[in-house]
Amino acid sequence: MPDLQLIQFVLGALIKIIVIFLFLQVLLMLLAYGERRILGFIQMRLGPNRVGPFGLLQSLADGIKFIFKEDIIPAHVNKWLYILAPIVSLIPAFMAFIVYPFGPAVTLPGVGEVNLWVTNFNVGLLYILAITGIGVYGIVLAGWSSNSKYSLLGGLRSSAQLVSYELGLGLSLIPVMLMTGSLDLVEITRQQSGWGGMHWNIFNITWGPTGLIAFITYLICAIAETNRVPFDLPEAEAELVAGFHAEYSAMKFLMFYLAEYTNMTTVSVLATVMFLGGWNGPLVSQFPLLGVVWFCLKMFFFLFLYIWLRGTLPRFRYDQLMNFGWKFLIPVALINIILAAVFGLFFA
Repeated sequence: MPDLQLIQFVLGALIKIIVIFLFLQVLLMLLAYGERRILGFIQMRLGPNRVGPFGLLQSLADGIKFIFKEDIIPAHVNKWLYILAPIVSLIPAFMAFIVYPFGPAVTLPGVGEVNLWVTNFNVGLLYILAITGIGVYGIVLAGWSSNSKYSLLGGLRSSAQLVSYELGLGLSLIPVMLMTGSLDLVEITRQQSGWGGMHWNIFNITWGPTGLIAFITYLICAIAETNRVPFDLPEAEAELVAGFHAEYSAMKFLMFYLAEYTNMTTVSVLATVMFLGGWNGPLVSQFPLLGVVWFCLKMFFFLFLYIWLRGTLPRFRYDQLMNFGWKFLIPVALINIILAAVFGLFFA
């Protein structure tokens, strides 16, 4: 007889994975629609407003169009790596979501207590940093396998950008580890519970300004990590046509498109967990399911910030991008670690 507890665990994990996957599909469609509408508002134009009420079905229509488009594989590409590249970009982006705590444990009628995360282990933060770092291999493979100078330059730029800003991003999270003494994302979230958000790592007075400095450093590095404006040098249209995905079409192009938006969501969720208290908010202790609402609102704030920056900031030059990462952000992150250690030693 198979172990009943094991079966329940596996079924519970599968149900959670399916729910998160479906939620992400809906979220990505709404995010693409929201970006077009908000950019239209910023640039004083309409944006999508024909397909469905207020253009709400435009993203669905675009997805159907991608599915039925002819999938062209140019004769000059390295075929197997060319096909593998978008898969390598997309799958790690989805895999990161299995360790995020979207809410506290809740009690459901007829089911019992349910944890609102797929799995949890005590090095969840290291898992996130490792799995999100794999995605750049998809971009590098796409640039190299396409046998195009534009694609190759985009892939090289992306790999250099990742090395530069991944270091700053990792260093920006060390003060949070010092504050909480843990790499467990659930434990980090629990330690930020309290009245009025004053226990959130960004506002934690005991540690001085280190939480705020770490948050700003993380935010800049995260935008650069996801190749978004003003750090979208790997796919700079004015210089590289479309960068690493210039030779892609149909579903393969859609996979790169989904990977970019999924990575945006990933870093927004991580910022919510590490700095803004995760699911913590008013009335969560009385109504645990309300934690999911607070979590989503914080996540949407970061996603809106992505779109707002795209509509307002110009693109960096490549030399400015690299200098900013190595000569400013990394030194600031290192000094902030020392500052956090001092506050932890004498005041915490």
